[in-house]
Amino acid sequence: METKILVITPIRHINGLEKKLKSIGKLDIYDDPTEKFIKEKIQSYHIIYTNPNKSKVYLGKKLIDKAHNLKVIATASTGTNHIDVDYAKRKKIKVLSLTKDLKTIRKISSTAEHAFCLTLASIRNLIPSFYSVRKGNWDYTKYVGRQMDYLRVGIVGYGRLGKFYAKYCRAFNTNISVYDPYKTIKTKYINQLNSLDNLLKESDVVAFHVHLNKETYHLLNNKNISKLKKNAIIINTSRGEVVDEKAVINFLKKNKSAKYACDVIENELKKKSESKLIKFSKKTNQVIISPHIGGMTLEAQQIAYHRIADKLNYLIQYDKII
Repeated sequence: METKILVITPIRHINGLEKKLKSIGKLDIYDDPTEKFIKEKIQSYHIIYTNPNKSKVYLGKKLIDKAHNLKVIATASTGTNHIDVDYAKRKKIKVLSLTKDLKTIRKISSTAEHAFCLTLASIRNLIPSFYSVRKGNWDYTKYVGRQMDYLRVGIVGYGRLGKFYAKYCRAFNTNISVYDPYKTIKTKYINQLNSLDNLLKESDVVAFHVHLNKETYHLLNNKNISKLKKNAIIINTSRGEVVDEKAVINFLKKNKSAKYACDVIENELKKKSESKLIKFSKKTNQVIISPHIGGMTLEAQQIAYHRIADKLNYLIQYDKII
């Protein structure tokens, strides 16, 4: 039986990946398919190769029930919120991801770099000042920013990306606080706090670097967002659902010097066109949104996408799953 692989994310630009996947099985590539399109195609495939960035496809019960021959879902990502992992397991479908592949993901700093990029862009009013110049203006007075070494940055989550981000802030002599109830931090230049509320109260910038789960869903919410300074900057490159966007929008409306910069939005897979945050961003300079490009560097994709292909190849050859 020939192994059939359905690729539902762009891969042709990644050197050597298409050839590697073709060595595993027959390959069909659809760069940006709809869920309806995949529903009609999925039943004949043994493997789905995916990534959540840009994707319109949620691999949940509706699609999995149509996938009568599916054995493996391989995602070139640490996050798996585009997959109903529990249901896949119930259907005896193996889910491959980079979530616990620490040796690999420690090589990937792209998302933390992007979070730092959003931080600098926010404190220096980079984007609105650029648009002002494009309109023919040359006036700095509306765009006076802040200096990193006079700010306190609060980091929520001190895993791989939180550590990278802290290192970049440290290079700018920034004061750093961290809230992570699962870590004991012994680095002398980091002030570890025992509550999220305390971090929100004292920070000029709050950056979220956490996985999305039941505990972190709406971690920043209507109850605690009032703890923030009136001119606070919120950075989110984790997942959109880590913050309650409705609460963020209300906070920004009340506090005109506050800002929200993100690489993710709530309901990103299914309801981008209905995003209240995107609609609000068109009316204000308080919001920066990038289209989930944090991990999308050539280097990060080369590392992550090839690693998942290698894991897939190993699974097929040695576990005889197909």
